[in-house]
Amino acid sequence: MAFGIGRRELHAWKQAVARGEIALLTHFWIDERFPGMTSVTKVGCSDLGKLERWCRSHGFEPRYIHRRSEYPHLDLFGAHQERILKELGQSDQLIRFKIGRSG
Repeated sequence: MAFGIGRRELHAWKQAVARGEIALLTHFWIDERFPGMTSVTKVGCSDLGKLERWCRSHGFEPRYIHRRSEYPHLDLFGAHQERILKELGQSDQLIRFKIGRSG
């Protein structure tokens, strides 16, 4: 279950993904398969080659890309999420969603 974001934020992410941009969307999230995780960052891009290159350049396996939707994306949570948000200068997201030591 996703929550903590507005329609405009979600719409902007979907538009960026559809344009073939690498786009990040962080939201609160609860999934019993991942106890203790309270947020997820979706790294999306409709250009699968570009998204695969992004994954490799950041140390992730492209096989984990969710390709079943019109908005292909990689889900990041935990230490990976915190590292990427820090690397990309997204300190506001770290604070907003109480991620890691910044939250």
